Amino acid sequence: MIRKKMDRYIEDIVKPITDKLGIVLIDVEYKKEGNNYVLRLVIDSKNGVTIDDCENVSKLVSDKLDEDDPIENSYSLEVQSPGERVLKSDREFDYFKGRNVEVKLYEQMQGKKIFGGKLIGLENDLIKIEDHDKIYEFQKNKVSSVRLKIIF
Repeated sequence: MIRKKMDRYIEDIVKPITDKLGIVLIDVEYKKEGNNYVLRLVIDSKNGVTIDDCENVSKLVSDKLDEDDPIENSYSLEVQSPGERVLKSDREFDYFKGRNVEVKLYEQMQGKKIFGGKLIGLENDLIKIEDHDKIYEFQKNKVSSVRLKIIF
């Protein structure tokens, strides 16, 4: 199965489990890393993700995948919180509105290539953030990455 199709297939298996637990499935990624395959699930909830949440999802998903056996190769299952992940999909830009992000540009704008602030969202290929009551807008094709930032 090609990777995107496999990710969607696994998402269809995992999503009912996370929904039942009140957890949001952010991303599914099945890929080869070195000599090994990894199935990585990124989860979140409105109250944040605990180690117990990751363990519960891991156990239930592992049991379901053992039952359905959709993956030919041996693999490691990883369940993790979003942490400081790079936002990939339009759905993630919507879900993470209001969270702190770091935007990296391919070329300088106003003398710098990195901006930080609260994510307003993505609309019409414009990524918008707010930093100290100032709104910044970036053309999506001019942005190398948008990463969640954890502020302590």
